[in-house]
Amino acid sequence: MKEEESHPLGDGGRVIVYPTTEEEIAAILTYANGNGKRISIEGGGTKRGFGGMTEQADILLSLSNYKGIVEHTVGDMTLTVKAGTPFRELQEYLASHNQKLSLDPSWPEETTIGGVIAANESGPKRLGYGSARDVVIGLRMVYPDGTIIRAGGKVVKNVAGYDMNKLFIGSMGTLGVISEITVKLRPLPKYESLVLLSFPEGNTEEVRSFAVTLLDSAMEPVSLELLSPSLVERLIGQKSAALAISFEDVESSVHYQEELVKRIQPANTTMTILSRQEAQVFWNEFYKISPNGTASKISQETEASLKIGVVNLDVLHVMKEIELLQDTHNIAAQAHGGLGHGLCQVHLKGASDDILSAIVQIRAFVTRLGGYVIVKHLPLALRQKINVWGETPSSLFLLKGIKEKVDPNNVLNHKRFVGGI
Repeated sequence: MKEEESHPLGDGGRVIVYPTTEEEIAAILTYANGNGKRISIEGGGTKRGFGGMTEQADILLSLSNYKGIVEHTVGDMTLTVKAGTPFRELQEYLASHNQKLSLDPSWPEETTIGGVIAANESGPKRLGYGSARDVVIGLRMVYPDGTIIRAGGKVVKNVAGYDMNKLFIGSMGTLGVISEITVKLRPLPKYESLVLLSFPEGNTEEVRSFAVTLLDSAMEPVSLELLSPSLVERLIGQKSAALAISFEDVESSVHYQEELVKRIQPANTTMTILSRQEAQVFWNEFYKISPNGTASKISQETEASLKIGVVNLDVLHVMKEIELLQDTHNIAAQAHGGLGHGLCQVHLKGASDDILSAIVQIRAFVTRLGGYVIVKHLPLALRQKINVWGETPSSLFLLKGIKEKVDPNNVLNHKRFVGGI
């Protein structure tokens, strides 16, 4: 246990505790629940700027020392792991068994599997992989009163009924401390490549037409991600919008799909194919573009990260609006969005007032499209000025009812979730 200094991103604690067992987690929660204390939960700390309206709780519960493999059934392709295990460390272990966890979060070296599940995080390969909710088959959690519960199981086929896992995935640690996670695995692909298709003229209709053709074809890309010109310039040094089309399969199938892309490639586009090693280098750099809550120094310019959800091809409108935003606001913006799943990630940098104004404008635009905007990273002082979750959902009374039943004393991650839960 040690004392923590205040942090511009908030979501800290006056003291930090580092449990190493589930029993210690339960004891800490029991103490806090019985003595009117509040707890913030942290894994690797990469999401410290995501949600939360308080600078410091009484206790910061760090799971950084609570890590390791609990059970790995190689033949059944299932794994049970402690929540504080770093994501990259987990993937390296699985690679030795020719398996992987099919998620692709940002900052995999530092983010923990528990944090990924608690935030329901996913990346561009969500198109082929799905989200955290698609890979979790079982959870162990510690309730605020210290009770240890279990949802789901350790096999892929489970009994019928309500999937309790989904209640906790994405709940931002407001209902319980996830202690163990059981996931289904995938074999490592025999081969993979990344096709970068650049659109120098940035013609939205041309991108749309190509994407529709590809999605209606027999091809099965793992990602179909549209990258903004500024992001492409950062990653490969070329300033033009580009599609990142990822294929994973046996080598002959991957090359066959690459040839199919060449056949439907618009005449004025440029196509680059990155081999397996080159693609891995690209993605390693890609997963470092978002702000990192573990950064020891906060940039003089304000950084923000937004998650935007719209109907699949409306991603094109969002990306165009982001480009226009840089002309009307003194900010830098890098963005990408999935044309197969409709999720966009937007990273902004600039003066605080310009950032807040830009968020308001983006949210108004996306709302007209019938979508939503969630602020995933922003300094605490600015989070207190803006609703990071957007409009209050009509289901808020249900969410509050669940919170009041599970955590009546508001012990865990107070005001870290939608509606101030």
